[in-house]
Amino acid sequence: MTIDLTGFAALSFDCYGTLIDWETGIAAVLAPWAREQGLQLGDDQLLLTYGDHEAAVERRTPAPLYPEVLAEAFRRTGAALGRPVSDEWARRLAGSVPQWPAFPDSPGALARLAQHYRLIIVSNVHRDGFAGSNRHLRGDFAAIITAEDVGGYKPGDRHFRALDAALPGLGIERGRLLHVAQSLFHDHVPARREGLPSVWINRRHDRPGWGATPEPGEEFSYDLQFPTMEAFADAVDRAFAAKSA
Repeated sequence: MTIDLTGFAALSFDCYGTLIDWETGIAAVLAPWAREQGLQLGDDQLLLTYGDHEAAVERRTPAPLYPEVLAEAFRRTGAALGRPVSDEWARRLAGSVPQWPAFPDSPGALARLAQHYRLIIVSNVHRDGFAGSNRHLRGDFAAIITAEDVGGYKPGDRHFRALDAALPGLGIERGRLLHVAQSLFHDHVPARREGLPSVWINRRHDRPGWGATPEPGEEFSYDLQFPTMEAFADAVDRAFAAKSA
């Protein structure tokens, strides 16, 4: 390990891809649409196409709420694949966020981590979407920062500016904050720019390719890597146990 996990007071989390299985949630809509359109594409092929379009929509039109981003990215995905996306299908994806499943290890890992740290969400969705997701996670979060709150999307800096502004009110020193995320593109690139230490939860460690997360186009870094939230929580428990021994 290159950092002391017991030296932090708070963890800031990306949610979708890290705690919530957004690829399964998105594929649950894209795959039946593709079958209806006669496309012989696997989930990873669909997610790869979709992910680039979502990132482009977020970059070019940062004001709309996440359901609008989902709908527009779906329409662009259809256009790229030469198939139409009806308003009904677009609405289906736009409204699907609360149904996206949590990774099985996320609720338990969050509960264990909350014994050691304050927990903060820094997410690219809207408030209602995260509220639906937290019914799966059952997380106790000291602060929740969404794209709706900051008027923009990661990998832009607005979430991290809002995070910095929130820390004094939470009684957390910035030097005792550790960022935890799956997406190198959305989170570890801006975390590097902001000088934040970070942990990569490499959820795709056993699968090739980038899935719904675009390949990072800028420099990124992370201090520790774990394949799952459970493995991260195990390492934290071991670190605190060793310190108290």
